[in-house]
Amino acid sequence: MRQAVVRALDPERDGPALHAVLGDEEGCRYLPVPPCETVADTIALLKGWTAGFEDTSWAIVGALGGDALGRVTLYRPGADAHVWEIGVMIVPSAQCRGFAASAVRQAVDYGFCAKNARRIVADIDPDNTPSIRLFEQQGFQFEGRLRAAAETHIGVRDSVIYSLIDSDPRPAP
Repeated sequence: MRQAVVRALDPERDGPALHAVLGDEEGCRYLPVPPCETVADTIALLKGWTAGFEDTSWAIVGALGGDALGRVTLYRPGADAHVWEIGVMIVPSAQCRGFAASAVRQAVDYGFCAKNARRIVADIDPDNTPSIRLFEQQGFQFEGRLRAAAETHIGVRDSVIYSLIDSDPRPAP
């Protein structure tokens, strides 16, 4: 398993590399938006997703100064300042190499320590087996299935909800 480095996401800098996932039909299958047609569209999407959460939106890199291999983010889905949601994506060429697990651990630690999170939630498409496995391996607990919870570019989809609370045990790296 590889140790990822996370650094502040820079949409202009990281957009070209992240277009490998955000411009790909398979990479966007479980996202609410369809694939971006151009790198400029990817940059615009990243700017929108990052706005207001610049301190909790990170590029995943293999080494400092390297190109983005993915993105991990924490954001507040509602008004409760102690409840955060986490999202992660990895470019196809870097998948299954441990970068996502390492980045999720770092984001979770930051959320609990720096943001005083009480709860971190992962909202996952039930067909996204790799994502479900990733969060289960990081100690997230299954809470339930929300039927017809999201309207996406591939239709109305269910969601499965996983969470980690600050007192839950977390696996060692």
